[in-house]
Amino acid sequence: MKGFGAHTSMWAMVWTREGAENAVAAALRHSLDFIEIAMPDPSAIDAAHTRALLEKHRLASVCSLGLPERAWASVRPETAMEFLDAAIDKTADIGAQALSGVIFGGIGERTGLPPTEAEYDNITRVLQHASRRAKARGILLGIEPVNRYENHLINTGWQAVRMIERVGADNIFVHLDTYHMNIEEKGAANGILAAREHLKYIHLSESDRGTPGYGTCDWDEIFAALAAIRFVGGLAMESFINMPPEFAYGLAVWRPVAESEEEVMSKGLPFLRNKAQQYGLI
Repeated sequence: MKGFGAHTSMWAMVWTREGAENAVAAALRHSLDFIEIAMPDPSAIDAAHTRALLEKHRLASVCSLGLPERAWASVRPETAMEFLDAAIDKTADIGAQALSGVIFGGIGERTGLPPTEAEYDNITRVLQHASRRAKARGILLGIEPVNRYENHLINTGWQAVRMIERVGADNIFVHLDTYHMNIEEKGAANGILAAREHLKYIHLSESDRGTPGYGTCDWDEIFAALAAIRFVGGLAMESFINMPPEFAYGLAVWRPVAESEEEVMSKGLPFLRNKAQQYGLI
């Protein structure tokens, strides 16, 4: 997980054969090092087709997901284990390097109360099981803190580190996201510093999820902090342009956040690349 990549939601929220081919072609046009494949339904992905496509073009990949409500780890740990087993196997079959995201819960999971030790105990047990499965399949697992409006369990870098320490596995890392950090952290640099030894992956997403460089994220603070910890992991641009209703609901995206894919790719991607080069990250 090194270099510059992008979340494939820019081109394909549903990973069909056609979606995979469109996304890979777009990634190659923009000279990306890797892609992040959304995996809301692992069973729907044709692993052999995706693996052959990625290997043909020598394109690395990471998979990501949020747990569906029927498999929320905090309250349905056994079902969560089954779901993650399937997702881990599919990730490995694709040839991806890691499965990351909200692997500890669901996007939209909130009880209306602070997290309980019982919830954290269930999540710990699920992730301990998942880490063993992932190690056997040769992949890493990433924990992505998300904002309080999407999940009540893990919202900050230090909370993700605390969960990794609870799990006690050496193949779990922190996956930060600048959109969520802009809401939750007391300064983006603090989140990066808190996660430093565990941080292997970061979503570069603007404050409104639109075109990077056209919002309120402090990109100099973000990239300076990454440079300060000598970050060498994956830098993944994430913007949501074409959102089907089932995904828009969970992410609370109710209006277009950019005029077009072309705007994000022609303005946002060069902006982020220039910042990464300025701070010696690529």
